[in-house]
Amino acid sequence: MTDPTLTPPQAVNGHDKPAVPLLKPIPVQPVPEPAPPSAEEHQAPAVVAEPAAPVPVDRPDVAADTGSFLAQRRAFLAEAPPVIPAWLRSARELADAVKWTTSYYAHLTAFHTLRAPMYLLRLIVRSPRGGARLIARWVRWVVDAEARPVEAKAATTADIEAWLALSREHSRRVRPRRVWSAVVGGSMALATAVGTLMLPPWALAASTASFLALLGLAGRDEDKPIVTRYVHVDTLKALTSTEVFDALAAIGIGDKKKGGVSFAAEIQRDGPGWRAEVDLPRGVTADKVLEKRAALAAAMRRPVSTVWPEADPAAHPGRLVLWVAQQDPAKAPRRLWPLMKAGTADVFKPLPFGFDPRGNLVEITLMYSNLLVGGIPGSGKTSCALAIVLGVALDPTAELWVYELKGSGDMDSVKPVCHRYVSGDDDEDIAATVAGLRSGIAEQKRRAKFIKSLPSEETPDGRRVTRELAEKYPGQQLGPRIIVVDEAQELFTHPEHGAEAADLCTKLIKKGRAYGIILILLTQNPDATALPTSVSSSVGTRLCLAVMDWRANNNVLGTGAHERGLRATEISASEQGTGILARGREGGTVRAAFIKQTEAEEIGKRALALRTAAGTLTGEAAGQQVEDQDTSTVVDHLRAVWPDGADAVHSHRLVEALAAYRAELYGPWLDEPDAAARSTALSAALKPHKVPTRQITLRECCGGAKGVRLADLPEVQDDAE
Repeated sequence: MTDPTLTPPQAVNGHDKPAVPLLKPIPVQPVPEPAPPSAEEHQAPAVVAEPAAPVPVDRPDVAADTGSFLAQRRAFLAEAPPVIPAWLRSARELADAVKWTTSYYAHLTAFHTLRAPMYLLRLIVRSPRGGARLIARWVRWVVDAEARPVEAKAATTADIEAWLALSREHSRRVRPRRVWSAVVGGSMALATAVGTLMLPPWALAASTASFLALLGLAGRDEDKPIVTRYVHVDTLKALTSTEVFDALAAIGIGDKKKGGVSFAAEIQRDGPGWRAEVDLPRGVTADKVLEKRAALAAAMRRPVSTVWPEADPAAHPGRLVLWVAQQDPAKAPRRLWPLMKAGTADVFKPLPFGFDPRGNLVEITLMYSNLLVGGIPGSGKTSCALAIVLGVALDPTAELWVYELKGSGDMDSVKPVCHRYVSGDDDEDIAATVAGLRSGIAEQKRRAKFIKSLPSEETPDGRRVTRELAEKYPGQQLGPRIIVVDEAQELFTHPEHGAEAADLCTKLIKKGRAYGIILILLTQNPDATALPTSVSSSVGTRLCLAVMDWRANNNVLGTGAHERGLRATEISASEQGTGILARGREGGTVRAAFIKQTEAEEIGKRALALRTAAGTLTGEAAGQQVEDQDTSTVVDHLRAVWPDGADAVHSHRLVEALAAYRAELYGPWLDEPDAAARSTALSAALKPHKVPTRQITLRECCGGAKGVRLADLPEVQDDAE
């Protein structure tokens, strides 16, 4: 029976009689009355009952649905390992494996061959001890020393029969041993005498050394090995599960006793290293390990440049993919840039750039994207710049505009093929860079107008420049135009041209990419001041070399990149040319191909020959004077300097802003004697664009005066795809 005191409530959620009863009656089995305790039980202390075993809550009759036979096989095939190992599927990896194995054992052989005389000398020195050991063993064998304790025991116990049996057995065993010893000893003595008399000195010396070496083997000491232990400093030990468990436990991930860390697959070879797929403890994400890469390498006792943990978002946030290099990449032989000796490039397709930690080629796609490269001084920005501009130079149809604002001449190797080349950080160099950006905007508008006029059949993939269109309309000069600005912080922080440069770069990044106008920015000061947010937030492809903190990391790679595991802060400045290459939210580690300046000059000569043969030299490379193009209007300039949130601005204030923005155009307006004259100059400039000026009263700040309303400015024509 149920307890009568347990009654359901009178109302539930406003209902007197809920549809589902809240209290479920529990059937109670009748309990027999206990028998009266005996005297012993009455005196015994009460025993506390043990707690009942936990009751399982899972229904035993419900099994996991494993699917049909065909579904199981499909699932297996989806995760099945490859039939042929990766190093056999790739000709490059096979060649690398054969080359490395050959060089390793060749080095090993040469190492021990050179030390062979020392090994022989060590054996000869140990030969007396070896001879003594062998003689002692021979004597014990001849006299059957192992049986002596048994005979002595039989004699002590006065067991005459046992003693006589043992004595007869001893004689039977010892007699042939003595005979064979005499025969072998006599033969060796005779052979030694004959050899001493008959063999030439060199053969006698070799025989004696060999004999002493054999004696030395018997006299070796385990604490003093004969052969020098060979250690290949560039080759690390194989990765094992124990090492992974111990290293993760050392950095606070998992526990060897409590567990929590498991392997999703066997540790396997992956290129020049090993790959381990690890499921971290529940609730632990792979980012926790990425933050402790240096600590993980220290726990594994390996160079940090050989340990590369990364997340596997395709599985789940707690899946860690740990790749460990077999050879320290910092000491590995240099991998040659694929276009080092021969070949041409196509900017419309991915260009070879560098290699990932596994040695796989990494390519960069410039077309329909832009590139931002940032890192601290000495992080290898020059290597990255050369790998990029030389690839562009080897495309005879690409126009290369280079503005090297460092003035060091790092990219002089491509100067002979550049349409425009500027090197220096003076005011005139900055002004020339801004002029080149204006020309890029003008070219973008010209191409947009032409592409817009084409029928949709010729632009099935959207209103954009393609290789097919460039070849079909050669007179339109639709080849890629690549604008490279090195040390971009000098441009954006310039007091006179910085604001305009930021505005021009933002427009080019957003609109130019669809029409083959590609902007590449390189900076060694990737902070918010030297790299405007409007510029960095719009770039599609980003490469972050070593940086000092997460702010600089996110300025280059985008907001939240550090939290997503894209951490260039973990890269040492000594790993020059190594960085995180990201396009969108995904990225990976890459090291730019190292190209020496002498090699870059040879590649530049080859690029010049290609363009000369194709007849595509233009601009300064063809001996022409490059004229700056600027199709922007006063309306565009007004929008660039218009204060955020303002509906109307007085004309004299706009004139002052325009003069600061474009001093060469609007600076003379400041020479007018009063504000009214300046307002008149602005009104005359806006009249052709049908933008009126009118009396405007701004009570909160400036009172009444002639001005312009934002609503009167023409709408911006968006030429982007």
